[in-house]
Amino acid sequence: MSVFDPASADAPSAADLYRCVHCGLCLQSCPTYLATGLETESPRGRIHLVTALLEGRIEPTDNVFRHLDLCLACRGCETACPSGVPYGRIIETARASLRPVRRQGIGSRLLDWLIFTELLPHPGRLRALAAGLRAYQRSGLRALVQTSGLLDRLSPRLAQAERALPDIPPRFFEPRRAVFPALGERRGRVALLRGCVMPLLYGDTHAATLRVLARNGIETVVPPEQRCCGALNVHAGERAVARALARRNVDAFLAAGVEAVVVNAAGCGSTVKEYGELLRDDPAYAERAARVAAMTRDITEYLAEIGLRPGLGPLRRRVTLQESCHLVHAQRVKAAPRALLAAIPGLELVDMAHPDLCCGSAGLYSVFQPEMSLRLLDDKMADIAATGADTIVTANPGCMLQLAFGARRAGLRTRVAHVVDLLDEAYRLAERPNGRT
Repeated sequence: MSVFDPASADAPSAADLYRCVHCGLCLQSCPTYLATGLETESPRGRIHLVTALLEGRIEPTDNVFRHLDLCLACRGCETACPSGVPYGRIIETARASLRPVRRQGIGSRLLDWLIFTELLPHPGRLRALAAGLRAYQRSGLRALVQTSGLLDRLSPRLAQAERALPDIPPRFFEPRRAVFPALGERRGRVALLRGCVMPLLYGDTHAATLRVLARNGIETVVPPEQRCCGALNVHAGERAVARALARRNVDAFLAAGVEAVVVNAAGCGSTVKEYGELLRDDPAYAERAARVAAMTRDITEYLAEIGLRPGLGPLRRRVTLQESCHLVHAQRVKAAPRALLAAIPGLELVDMAHPDLCCGSAGLYSVFQPEMSLRLLDDKMADIAATGADTIVTANPGCMLQLAFGARRAGLRTRVAHVVDLLDEAYRLAERPNGRT
């Protein structure tokens, strides 16, 4: 008997599963298969497991969960697949359907509830947590904890997460107004997804995004009613809260009277672009969600579409681009970041050997699968070091966090930046008399 309820909107689709012909062309695009060489850690291996669960040939054992959990959901296999297998949808619905039957200890259940129900949907609580972590870092307690090794003995997983945490900035992104006017002739009006991680850890990137949009004639609305996009919930298979968050955001963005929803976090953007699918069975929101999904653009995608205004100053940088998984594989946006970087005078782009291979961040993957995450990160940093780049550029906060941690871990004196950070820097440089990088 199948463990999946065929009547559930979150059950894996047999039609999706049977599209896989097990050709193996996905294998060289799968980070966990490349790391282990195991068929069960490949996309077609995991599809075989989910199909066997659907057909009732196997039970959802702890071993099955281990193989499904080790998947990054980076969706590199989707780019490689000639049959168009929607692997991201398969792994997300499988995780969602299996949540009720999963046996977890009280600690895991508590952590799950805390993250997905009590923190991510509530910006005030996230802000308070970030403020507390900032106080912890600045008090000297962090140095004491790290030098004592106490956290390593109590919880190696938590110790790694603590080491990966960047310095919490002195100010969060908390705009005092909702509308930011265009400079010069107005070319459009968009809404900016604020998100949950970006305003707390990368508020400067949000500010840079607003400045770059303004310089390019775009009026930007930051709707105060919006919430977390729900991406982390969706990736983990927690779809009830994700749907509630999606409804809140659909209402906020449609009420803003904008032509597009612009997102500077690739993982968030891929989720918002799939709101139509997430809410397809909601009669009150299905059509509205599909409208928001169709309006959504990554910031690099949007700027490339409208074309940059002139006025970029020269940046003498040697840059390598880490192609964020959910931008290049889920959203299929590959050319736009490169086109924007090419528009900056003086900037040299040097490709690493595998720019589209996951860095091991994958949302909360680095917390729940620390060993594999570090393994992939170390490979990525070796790839980056070979380029001789002084700047690593990407388009997602999770990647920025992971790559900055990797640079510290590898002893590389390399800056990590968002594509829009460099655009903003180049525009601002051109405005200075005799400006230099």
